Amino acid sequence: MDMSAPFPVASALDAIGNTPVVQLRRLVPPGHADVFVKLEYFSPTGSYKDRMALAMIEGAERRGALRPGMTVVEYTGGSTGSSLAFVCAVKGYRFRVVSSDAFAPEKLKTMSAFGAQLDIVPSAGGRITADLIPRMIARAQEIGGAEDCLMTDQFNNRDALVGYAQIGEELVRQFPQGITAFCGGVGVGGMLMGVAGVLKASAAGTRIVALEPTSSPVLSEGRAGEHHVEGLGVGFVPPLLDPAFYDEVMSIPEDDARSMCRALATQEGLLVGTSSGLNVAAALKLARELGAGKTVVTVACDSGLKYLAGGLFGPLDGGSRG
Repeated sequence: MDMSAPFPVASALDAIGNTPVVQLRRLVPPGHADVFVKLEYFSPTGSYKDRMALAMIEGAERRGALRPGMTVVEYTGGSTGSSLAFVCAVKGYRFRVVSSDAFAPEKLKTMSAFGAQLDIVPSAGGRITADLIPRMIARAQEIGGAEDCLMTDQFNNRDALVGYAQIGEELVRQFPQGITAFCGGVGVGGMLMGVAGVLKASAAGTRIVALEPTSSPVLSEGRAGEHHVEGLGVGFVPPLLDPAFYDEVMSIPEDDARSMCRALATQEGLLVGTSSGLNVAAALKLARELGAGKTVVTVACDSGLKYLAGGLFGPLDGGSRG
């Protein structure tokens, strides 16, 4: 794959996207489908949310909803906030973010480092409970109602699909022979929908699998629960998620996702966060089911560097955050 790019680029925003794909070699047993992971942590903030953030900001600019001097407002568990803070820093907008102490401190510090003003909603003992995201949304709506503010509102902003569709477009180019199955965790739902729309348009038979933590099976069982997989399982069905664009739902135990993160680091050299571990754990299940000669693709949502303060990469009993 040609990853060359013209240099110098106009700004750091031009470094978003065109991320590489790597095939897993040691974790996939013989007789299984080939498993590939698209490394979205190659984008500037180390997350695929850079694509979404840029699409939402530039969409608002085109409509005239966002103008110089205004403040961007968003509710986020961290990666969206880091990406929006990055984009706003480059474009010169103020950014105010509503987040929570339930999320990795590295993410909160990253948002601050890019110049964001943080408004922290307290959690119940650091847990992502069913009411946490709705409380964050309500607080963001209070702030974003001011005349000089734009609330990007990631759960309802369809510009996000434009940004995530780029992942699908890149995958079509990277896999000209086609993709048997693509799986991805559902939080906001934009990534799965953006990619699915492109892959289904390219090959209608591509199997799209939506993923969620077993402890919060909203999509598969209609009930929310507590978990620690940041970015997924928000406690309700996200508005952007359209059942017409995915074929099934698979739930993955959180412990399996965490074990996969450690295995990816020590056996494949991939340092990723818990949601990425959940994606890969599901991809390996699909690879076993599909068998040799098939192709399964998923994404590494972000870098494991964001989770080193928690217990994800420490001793197996070293904590639950990450």
